[in-house]
Amino acid sequence: MTTGARAQDGAGDPAAGQKKAAMCIGCHGIPNYRASFPEVYQVPMISGQGAKYIAAALGAYRSGERRHPTMRGVAGSLSDQDIADLSAYYGGHAAPAAAAVAPGPDAQVAELLKKGNCLSCHGENLNKPIDGSYPKLAGQHGDYLYAALKAYQVGSSPIVGRGNAIMAGMAKPFSPAELKMLAAYIASLPGDLQTVGNSRFR
Repeated sequence: MTTGARAQDGAGDPAAGQKKAAMCIGCHGIPNYRASFPEVYQVPMISGQGAKYIAAALGAYRSGERRHPTMRGVAGSLSDQDIADLSAYYGGHAAPAAAAVAPGPDAQVAELLKKGNCLSCHGENLNKPIDGSYPKLAGQHGDYLYAALKAYQVGSSPIVGRGNAIMAGMAKPFSPAELKMLAAYIASLPGDLQTVGNSRFR
């Protein structure tokens, strides 16, 4: 059974994942914490992501499909069960109580969303992915989204590249300015993602 399948099938133990999350909270448990290598941006919010996506992302770092050095080091130390447990823990965090109405994009951003076919995978308001292995995007930090989209454009880069062929095809036609506009709009959307502070892990 693959790592993603194990998480999706509920084989992960959230209580065990909570105990294993010490390696995660130093970055993902601090509101507005910024990574400084290989470039500066806010680390992504992972609380409230789907368990299957978290498992898929950790698996991609472990395999080298995603090449961020710090995350590759972390993921490389994890067993399949560790990944399933962490995914169950973070995926089980409750969404914020009240979601605001999503703002509509302006005409230029609407065209960019259409060009990238973003809703076809990431779903309504970019917060309801059609498959659990795809991420929720709404409300994610804009500077992180921009960095991630650039990483798909330079998939072969040994430090920041991401090797997903589907996302590479979606991201490559965009200019840096267009990626920034997309990222800023997506960051403005209400969604399920949040940063769970350290006190919640104790």
